[in-house]
Amino acid sequence: MQSKEREQHIAVFGESGSGKTVMVSSFYGAMQEPQYLQKSLFHLVADDIGQGARLHRNYLGMRNSAQLPGPTRFSATSYSFSVKLKDGADAKGVKAKPFDALRLVWHDYPGEWLEEDVSGPEEAQRRVDTFKSLLGSDVALLLVDGQRLLDNSGEEERYLKSVLGNVRNGLLSLKDDLLDDGKPLVAFPRIWIMALSKSDLLPDLDVFKLRDPIIEKACDDVEELRRVIAGLVEAGDALSVGEDFVLLSSAKFAAGEIEVTERIGLELILPLAAMLPFERHLRWAQAKLIPGKVGEQLLVRARGLAVATALLSGKAKLPGPIGMMLHLVDLKVVDEAAKLAGDKLREINAEALAQRDYLRAALTRFQMDLEKGEEEQTFLRSRR
Repeated sequence: MQSKEREQHIAVFGESGSGKTVMVSSFYGAMQEPQYLQKSLFHLVADDIGQGARLHRNYLGMRNSAQLPGPTRFSATSYSFSVKLKDGADAKGVKAKPFDALRLVWHDYPGEWLEEDVSGPEEAQRRVDTFKSLLGSDVALLLVDGQRLLDNSGEEERYLKSVLGNVRNGLLSLKDDLLDDGKPLVAFPRIWIMALSKSDLLPDLDVFKLRDPIIEKACDDVEELRRVIAGLVEAGDALSVGEDFVLLSSAKFAAGEIEVTERIGLELILPLAAMLPFERHLRWAQAKLIPGKVGEQLLVRARGLAVATALLSGKAKLPGPIGMMLHLVDLKVVDEAAKLAGDKLREINAEALAQRDYLRAALTRFQMDLEKGEEEQTFLRSRR
């Protein structure tokens, strides 16, 4: 039988030194640890074996020798990971499930291109090509560097305005190259999450204490970034910029020691990439914020997760062959499933585990992780 895969893309924007390489190394390396492999419902596999080995080496260097990965100036890298469900699932469930593997493509955009001019035409073209490669992303993480925030204590406004201004100006400089004959883009990251990297340096800060100074000191700059993005895309109202917030930390760093087991927020990366876009796109569709062509693009890209999400509630049956479209599923059922929370969510997760329905168990686990992040105040989700 032909393998069925669903891709979700996430783009990570952050200035040089904001911790992007450390983050992806810790994200991947932690999932290769024996204790994680024993309890997880899936394997995270790097599609490029050499790339996976380098990320694992970075992680082991931090864990065993307190050695940070070397700098990657002007290195534009996309990391492709397959999330493969473990063997042993119920045979009937295997035949019915809408995908075999979820692929996460992580695009790391060089921070130098947000802060410095390109050196010439060749680098300018490489910057354009790099940005075009991440246009399939639904979610973008915009990193606020915890160290820089600490260094600018009392003057946070200046730093936050600089970060947002650099991204805004970077997008403006690419506009003519990204738009074909000035036509707005359909595919573009539409969910821009404000993410605090190195949050271990600010242990007393929760997600609300990240949100509040951004709104108080840089609200106008967030709105200007939103206007620039809206000017690049079709259906500019279907955007979420600076409305979601998350705390991230790749490890706890001390003199001569890196404790990689003390991470914050990295377990939310997969749930954010896999579940948040569909939930948000469905809400925009219900609010009639996305016209036909854009809505079709967004929802067709997520149709595998849409059907899978509908199946979570147990109220929907898989309609027809593998190539089903979203409109074959009752949207009310999908909406109910997307809103599953609390005891009901845990009940369905336990039922899925008992039935060895690992797809349903994994997706409900993703939703539970997002819920847990909200409870622990490391994640704040927009309700718009």
